[in-house]
Amino acid sequence: MDTDSSFTFSGNFIFIGFGSITKAVLPLLLEQNKIPVGNITVIAPVLEKREWFKKHGVKFVKKALTKNNYVRCLNSVLGAGDFLVNLAVDVSSTDLMTHAAHTGALYLDTCIEPWAGGYNDPSLSVSQRTNYAMRHHVLELRQMIGQGPTAVIAHGANPGLISHLLKEALMRLAEELKSPLPMTKGHLDWAVLAMEMNVKVIHVAEKDTQRSKRIKQDDEFVNTWSVDGFLSEGRQPAELAWGTHERTWPLEARQHTFGSENSIYLRRSGASVQVKTWTPEGGPCLGLLVTHHETVSTADFLTVKKLGKVIYRPTIHYAYHPCDDALLSIQELIEHGWEPQTKKRVMCSEIAQGGVDALGVLLMGHAKNAYWYGSLLTVDEARVIAPFNTATSLQVAAGVLSGIIWAVRHPDQGIVEAEQMDHEEVLKLASPYLGNVVGVQTDWRPDDMFTNLFQSKHDDATPWQFEKFII
Repeated sequence: MDTDSSFTFSGNFIFIGFGSITKAVLPLLLEQNKIPVGNITVIAPVLEKREWFKKHGVKFVKKALTKNNYVRCLNSVLGAGDFLVNLAVDVSSTDLMTHAAHTGALYLDTCIEPWAGGYNDPSLSVSQRTNYAMRHHVLELRQMIGQGPTAVIAHGANPGLISHLLKEALMRLAEELKSPLPMTKGHLDWAVLAMEMNVKVIHVAEKDTQRSKRIKQDDEFVNTWSVDGFLSEGRQPAELAWGTHERTWPLEARQHTFGSENSIYLRRSGASVQVKTWTPEGGPCLGLLVTHHETVSTADFLTVKKLGKVIYRPTIHYAYHPCDDALLSIQELIEHGWEPQTKKRVMCSEIAQGGVDALGVLLMGHAKNAYWYGSLLTVDEARVIAPFNTATSLQVAAGVLSGIIWAVRHPDQGIVEAEQMDHEEVLKLASPYLGNVVGVQTDWRPDDMFTNLFQSKHDDATPWQFEKFII
């Protein structure tokens, strides 16, 4: 086992939830050699397919955490020096990270979740149901708690690893453009770097080409990762960071009246909003403008102010092309008035060979036009690396594992987002699980799609306006 005199860890791991991501993470955690692993306990209401994990010493508690029982349940298993990993849906992230802080335990989750019903609570405004609002509450909590046990929030693939890939993409683009690296108080100023390179738009551009050998049935939602997780975020309002270069205002857009006001939201569910984007896997495609934590956190990270006024911020949002069966599932969901299907299936062993999850950042508007940097991981590679994984779940698991190790190495940082972490350290931990990590320059622009059908020429003066991306 690797040793590092700068940290020690002898605690136990408590996992909340036993869905596809927990099943993907546990083999990686058990097999890694960066930190010691003591007892592992999984708490979840459904514990299907746990035989392999029981053979490897994992303990199970069959229970659904609720607002009424979570304190009592966690007190029975979680102590000072332990690690609480929240990979469940319908379990409040703020309540669990607060409990972990008061207990003296480390904490990690992959997104900020409310208790069941929080996403569609009729007592909340549309603005209050956004990721922007949920992050705002966590930032308030960070001020209240202050320094203490590290809680890494929103750290899977995206949000999470994507913020580290973004930093690396900015560094590589700066090298291509021979752009000097601006320093502030001895540290690289990422926001000024992006501004000086004239990055106008950033997509978290993802395309999943994995296919199942089993045909999707009517009234069935099929996905390569959590169905409940996709349903939750897909029905939330579409959100995006609003760039300073934008000249027009989307018809359905609204502003927040609290917090840093770095983002806007549309009065439409994200899974119903299509945007033009590009990945190396097939080139141009249409993605869904699904809300994600990194949209808001990156907006703060890449904002430049002068005399208190915002002078630079890129437009930032997720553009997700899920697998074909998930797209069909979303279409069926919308056709049925957003009423969830009665059957749910997370694809794993039935996925055919050859499918890829291309997950990266697409930086646009600079002198090189557009530059994509990220992970190209095939399902075949994922199966060789670890059991119980698809290409998608392994990318998420890589974010969870690297976040866990980072927290153990840095145990007293309080509540931390990906942007506050050392991207080189995290990517070094995650890279063995990400397949081919590449940077690709492209001349693609959003006007290239549909131009021959309805447009006689490009509007080259304003190619990077949001109105050119949204369908």
